[in-house]
Amino acid sequence: MPPRGLAAAWSRAAWALARPIDIAWLAAFRALFGLTMCVSMARFIAYGWIDELFVKPSFHFKYWGFAWVEPLPPAGMHALFWTLAALALAIALGLLFRVAAPLFVVGFTYLQVIDVTTYLNHYYLASLLGLLLAVSPAHRAWSIDARLSRRRERSVPAAWLTLFRFQVGVVYTFAGLAKAHADWLLHAQPLRIWLGSRTDLPVLGPLFTHPWAAPLTSWAGFLFDTSIVWLLLVRRVRPFAYVAVILFHAVTRALFPIGMFPVIMVLSALVFFPPAWPRRLVARARALLGHGSAGGHGSAGERPALAGDLAASPAAPPSRRLRALGLALGAAYCAIQLALPLRFLAYGGNVRWHEQGMRFSWRVMVREKNGSVTFIVRNTQTGRTWHVSPREYLTRQQEREMAGQPDLILQLSRHIREDFERRGRGPVEVRADALVSLNGRRIARLIDPGVDLASVRDGIGPASYILPGPKEPPPHLRPL
Repeated sequence: MPPRGLAAAWSRAAWALARPIDIAWLAAFRALFGLTMCVSMARFIAYGWIDELFVKPSFHFKYWGFAWVEPLPPAGMHALFWTLAALALAIALGLLFRVAAPLFVVGFTYLQVIDVTTYLNHYYLASLLGLLLAVSPAHRAWSIDARLSRRRERSVPAAWLTLFRFQVGVVYTFAGLAKAHADWLLHAQPLRIWLGSRTDLPVLGPLFTHPWAAPLTSWAGFLFDTSIVWLLLVRRVRPFAYVAVILFHAVTRALFPIGMFPVIMVLSALVFFPPAWPRRLVARARALLGHGSAGGHGSAGERPALAGDLAASPAAPPSRRLRALGLALGAAYCAIQLALPLRFLAYGGNVRWHEQGMRFSWRVMVREKNGSVTFIVRNTQTGRTWHVSPREYLTRQQEREMAGQPDLILQLSRHIREDFERRGRGPVEVRADALVSLNGRRIARLIDPGVDLASVRDGIGPASYILPGPKEPPPHLRPL
């Protein structure tokens, strides 16, 4: 039997998570998320990225355990993006939500699993937020589903808001912790490199020529990521913190090609406002348009009512067993979200060099890698040797991503062996001459050139074929 104090603490936490709060925040988040993802899918269609990323490549890098995932035929890939755009719009409208949301999550996640070189932090975040929405009651208010069923709910358990806040907090916190190293804080790398290439920008460009620009920007990014969640949790400073969120992501979007990430983060930060913020916003808009009072109806402190909201009904309380199961699943989800970014500790060394534990850990823009890889293929019977360029198998974008990621070099090595043996040139060994520069350092070898990579089995354990990273600090390069 657990100690009384622990049992009491668990009981208080369970009660706090089960207490009803306004559902408005969740409905608004659903609508904004759906619209954002619909726009994201439309960008893929309009800019020709479907062919570039999924149709053009003849070889796709696989995640460990997902080698069986293959892209659809060209027509199927295009149809999938149109379908995902429609599903995202259905999510925004709350139309057939229990079908549209899970299908969107599965389809969007499938796109990411096709090829490792398409991985981006905000795609991963979108899948997670979509998953949380799919299992939530986000369609029970301000949706077509609620209108058709004539059953609209005013409240949801506070656990949902806690879970969304936790997810956003994990992103910012681990993005900040990932910057707590000498390259970022002492040497201002890789920002010295990046800002040095942006001196042609209007207004900001001339500032980047100053030696203090990169260190100041590095520290500002570190302090923002590590503190913004705590500031958003404080009621008095929350509006100012949210303005800082908007400004920070607007500047990063102007400086770097990071796609929809700023939009998703600005949207996600709204979960730190009081749950009824959409109702208050709508009430003020109605007041400005002359359709009602900004103060709402009823006694002081009561949330403003919207048209048709009086017909809403409160959510039915779940059974104790169902509530316990929900809390257990939520706790397991949170544990996974903490474990994935911390798994790099099991590998040791510099994660920005060996990349083990890099993905799914919110290490946003913490390393600049430039490299080149040549594969040396040797027939073990005749001794004949070939020097193979990755360009024979990869697109330019794939080659750029592969050059600094050892597990991708390993995958291409095995593919080259299979290709040579299929053409009757085997049996062969495949070694890699991989030269990489990390954050402006001198070029160093990433892969042990004496290892036959084609014979190495991939896995989640430490990779012995990766050489130790360079020890010297990066140079203090001044912007040009």
